[in-house]
Amino acid sequence: METSTKNIQGVTVLSLVGRMDATTVTTFEEACRACLESGTLRVAVDMSGIAYVSSAGLRGILVMQKLAKKQQVKLVFLGLQDVVAQVFSISGFNSILSLHPSLDAALAALQ
Repeated sequence: METSTKNIQGVTVLSLVGRMDATTVTTFEEACRACLESGTLRVAVDMSGIAYVSSAGLRGILVMQKLAKKQQVKLVFLGLQDVVAQVFSISGFNSILSLHPSLDAALAALQ
């Protein structure tokens, strides 16, 4: 998995590309932790480049969501591909995470 970050309108946008599974979830966790520890109060995770999420990936997302909540950081996710959106729906993540269809919608939710 590849990660990159940029700042847009005071929001740290963490972009992910690849698969999120047992072998790559640590890459996501490290990148997300770095965002949370940078002092930012708003993080948007762009998952439009993620084609697959395993149960290990879901666990990593949940761990980061809990850490963000503990640190009082608003964490949202955006751009889920259809297969990933189905996994989120089946697992119930769509009811516990803030999900948005686009970067514009995520930025608006974080303002």
